[in-house]
Amino acid sequence: MTQSAYRYIAESFRQTQGPEGQALRHERLLTWRRETTVTRLEHPTRLDRARAIGWRAKNGFVLVRVRVRRGGQRKRAIIAGRRPKRKGILRMVLAKSLQRIAEERAAKHHPNLEVLNSYWVGEDGQQKFYEVILVDPAAPEILADPKMQWIASSVHKGRAYRGLTRAGREGRGLRWKGKGTERMRPSRARNRRDVRRTQTKVIP
Repeated sequence: MTQSAYRYIAESFRQTQGPEGQALRHERLLTWRRETTVTRLEHPTRLDRARAIGWRAKNGFVLVRVRVRRGGQRKRAIIAGRRPKRKGILRMVLAKSLQRIAEERAAKHHPNLEVLNSYWVGEDGQQKFYEVILVDPAAPEILADPKMQWIASSVHKGRAYRGLTRAGREGRGLRWKGKGTERMRPSRARNRRDVRRTQTKVIP
C-alpha cells in the first residue's frame, strides 16, 4: 500500500527523535538556543503537522518558533518560619500548559496577527520549542479564502488569550465528551457561579 508524502515526512521526523537522529537533533537544538525567544520562519520544520492544523503556503500566514522554559514555577525560599508543607515552593504546577504559554508569547510579539494553532518541534533539559501558526485577519488573501475568512470575525479576536486554540481547548477540558465532563461546558467558571448561586441560603 502506497503512502502519501506527508506520511514519509512524519516518519523522517520521528527518526530524528531516535538514536539514529541524535546528531541532527543536537545540531538543531544548538541553533535554536542561540535564536531569539520568538523567531520567524520561512518553512515549517514539520510540514505534515503544520498542514494538518491549518498552515498554508500563501500570503497572510506567518510561522514562528517560540522557546519556553521547562518546569514549574521558580520561587525564592521563604526566610520566615513556615512548615515546608506551607512554603508554597515545591510542587507548584502551572495551570496552563507550556504550549499555551508559547502561543500567548507569539500573539504578544505579533499583536496584529491571530494564533491559529501550534505544534511541538523539540526540547532539551531546560527548554521546549513550539512552532506557532499565525494568520493576518486583514490580509486580502485571508478575507477571500472561504475556509479561513472566519478568523477575521471579532469573535476570534485574542484567540490565544481566551483558550480558543487547540491547546487552549485541551487545557479547558473541551477535548473530551461524555460522562465526567458535564461541568466543563460552557466553562468551569460559569458552572461554579451556578453552583454558588443555588447553594446560597436566603434568610428571611
